[in-house]
Amino acid sequence: MTRFNSAVTELFGIKHPVVLAPMGGVSGGRLAAAVSRAGGLGLVGASYGDPDWMKAELGLMADVEQPWGVGLVMFTVAKRFELLDLALSYGPNVVALSFGDVKPFLKPIREQGAKVVVQVHEVEQALAALDAGADALIVQGAEAGGHSLRRASLPLIPAVRDAVGSAAPLIAAGGIADGRGMAAALALGADGVMLGTRLVAAEEALPSPAFKQRLLQAVAGDTVRTRAFDLVRGIEWPQEYSGRALANDFSDVWASREGDLLTAPAEVAAAYVEAVRNDDLNVRAIWSGEVVDLVRDVQPAGRIVEELVSGAQAELTRAQRFFS
Repeated sequence: MTRFNSAVTELFGIKHPVVLAPMGGVSGGRLAAAVSRAGGLGLVGASYGDPDWMKAELGLMADVEQPWGVGLVMFTVAKRFELLDLALSYGPNVVALSFGDVKPFLKPIREQGAKVVVQVHEVEQALAALDAGADALIVQGAEAGGHSLRRASLPLIPAVRDAVGSAAPLIAAGGIADGRGMAAALALGADGVMLGTRLVAAEEALPSPAFKQRLLQAVAGDTVRTRAFDLVRGIEWPQEYSGRALANDFSDVWASREGDLLTAPAEVAAAYVEAVRNDDLNVRAIWSGEVVDLVRDVQPAGRIVEELVSGAQAELTRAQRFFS
């Protein structure tokens, strides 16, 4: 397989410009290690920061010789800054930050010698992250699973590229599950891609086999954007953000009544916690992007990375036939 050369591979010292989305409850140490060993950049999804979970999953990265990193949600970790210190104590090469103020995070991360990558959803956010000192940007469109704003990847990626020029590498996220998506993202101005939904269906991903099978059976029309799954968990997401997940019994009841969750009886939240504990897929969130149509099998993460890269190479070669 031919090696991709881009600003992303150069910045992180990796073989392929493929990054694992740091998905909470999905991107544990086994998955991150597998992606890094396959030549990409594995990111452990520490998200909101559970110390015991972080210790268990980050501890699995101890024997990974390739570059790897950790992902954190800033607006929650900023309230418990010791979680950043905990993450850094495991020696990640990269810290991916999302949803919040980057500035307080930069100094401690840089002092540990790690790169700072910031997720953005608008041109203005990209410029602000660069001004704060980000080493690279994750440009995420609204097709993605989980949380985002409203802009789609197709117009957002080139808009951010035009705005930032060559000031920083861009990692495209949202709407990418195979080589066609990777090739398109590179053509739009990205230097690499981030995979989320496709790697939920990796053998090494944390969700249960039943969870993964539900994903394989779904199509894009089964996804819904809602704040209900955040409100029931008591997570104080900024009002403008909603999350894309597969619709289920819980969202059928609450997606149109999000405001009611703010005053719902405590039993509603307790029942949700119990549903997560029991892996009740009719209640718990199954974050999923629109590319779920393209996710049709469970494979080792390394094979998914290989097929993505070889597929992108084939698509970029095929595109040359349009010119004479």
